[in-house]
Amino acid sequence: MTLRAMLLAAGRGARMRPLTDTTPKPLLTVQGKALIEWHLERLAAANIHEVVINHAWLGEQIEAYLGDGARWGVNIQYSAEHSALETAAGIKKALPLLGPAPFLVISADIWTDWNPQMAYYLAQSLKSAAATAHLVLVPNPEHNPQGDFAFAEGYVQAKSTHLNYTYSGLGVFDPAFFDQVSAQTPTPLREPLQQAMAQKQVLGSIYQGNWMDIGTPERLKQIEQNLASKA
Repeated sequence: MTLRAMLLAAGRGARMRPLTDTTPKPLLTVQGKALIEWHLERLAAANIHEVVINHAWLGEQIEAYLGDGARWGVNIQYSAEHSALETAAGIKKALPLLGPAPFLVISADIWTDWNPQMAYYLAQSLKSAAATAHLVLVPNPEHNPQGDFAFAEGYVQAKSTHLNYTYSGLGVFDPAFFDQVSAQTPTPLREPLQQAMAQKQVLGSIYQGNWMDIGTPERLKQIEQNLASKA
């Protein structure tokens, strides 16, 4: 089974300013390595070599830095957006590059040691359950204490008043998930997710390992310190 991956790299990174005024967020470094490089290395190690990257803000820097991906053992194709389309519409625009099979989506501005090899199992789970998405959820971090979604009996559901989890920015999607999304209208992933959850088409799993959303300069420093302490 061949699995492709899409790295989401089109965001402005407003909360990371002033760092992102001149550098796109995926090229900010952790341990001397750009955030997006960590993902490319893990994808190659998991035998996922076909990668699509969307970009908007300072996207030419991303293409100039990564090139065709050969340095990391992957083949990169780019989906350029004149202005950021948000997550769902950005993926919809890139579907011609991703092909007809389920594919892995990774937010380029997270750091995690989650193994992309797991994506093969998540893709299989879609077929066996006739689902269109499988989200990787994580315990709620300090900056998102209420979480994003509930999780019960293997399915991701609308947020409840009880235990919720945070969407990690990792997921496997069938192209059919985006059937109702327009590539011309900025659309966040939450909108089609709500529709699919209502139809019980969104599977989930919980990851308890290392994960961090690098959304602020403080969190960038924190992951740097965390990794330095383990070196």
